Amino acid sequence: MKDIEIAKKYLEEESLAIAVVKDGELIFGSHEKGIRPMYTLATSMKEISKEASIADKVIGKGAAMLCKYIGVKEVYGQLISINAVDVLEENNIIYSYDNTCPYIKNRDKTDLCPIEKIAIKGDDIEFLLKEIGKFLKAIDKSNL
Repeated sequence: MKDIEIAKKYLEEESLAIAVVKDGELIFGSHEKGIRPMYTLATSMKEISKEASIADKVIGKGAAMLCKYIGVKEVYGQLISINAVDVLEENNIIYSYDNTCPYIKNRDKTDLCPIEKIAIKGDDIEFLLKEIGKFLKAIDKSNL
């Protein structure tokens, strides 16, 4: 079974939000929604995640940019934005999905996802990483 198929199986059977598989083994999985698990991969697990396959519930442009930065070989999204497809295609990353959308919406569906807003400003990965870090710190502070 291919790594991406194993990752999809974990996503569905374990009700994960993200599953990362490399060489037939689950190397990372999370139930946490949003960009935090992908950000963790990019900032703390980049080397181990290189050449892995990722199955995620939602892939927006920001997540696709992080996949490029990490160096993943294949991505599956239950929902994927057109901007994410563009990033994956431009970087020859194999991808599959169940549904596409013009852009990822925020949780209450009233606007763009905050990470999508950051990512559509450009293709600078360092800017994206810095802004996601700030966003996550602000969320953490508001949950105290």
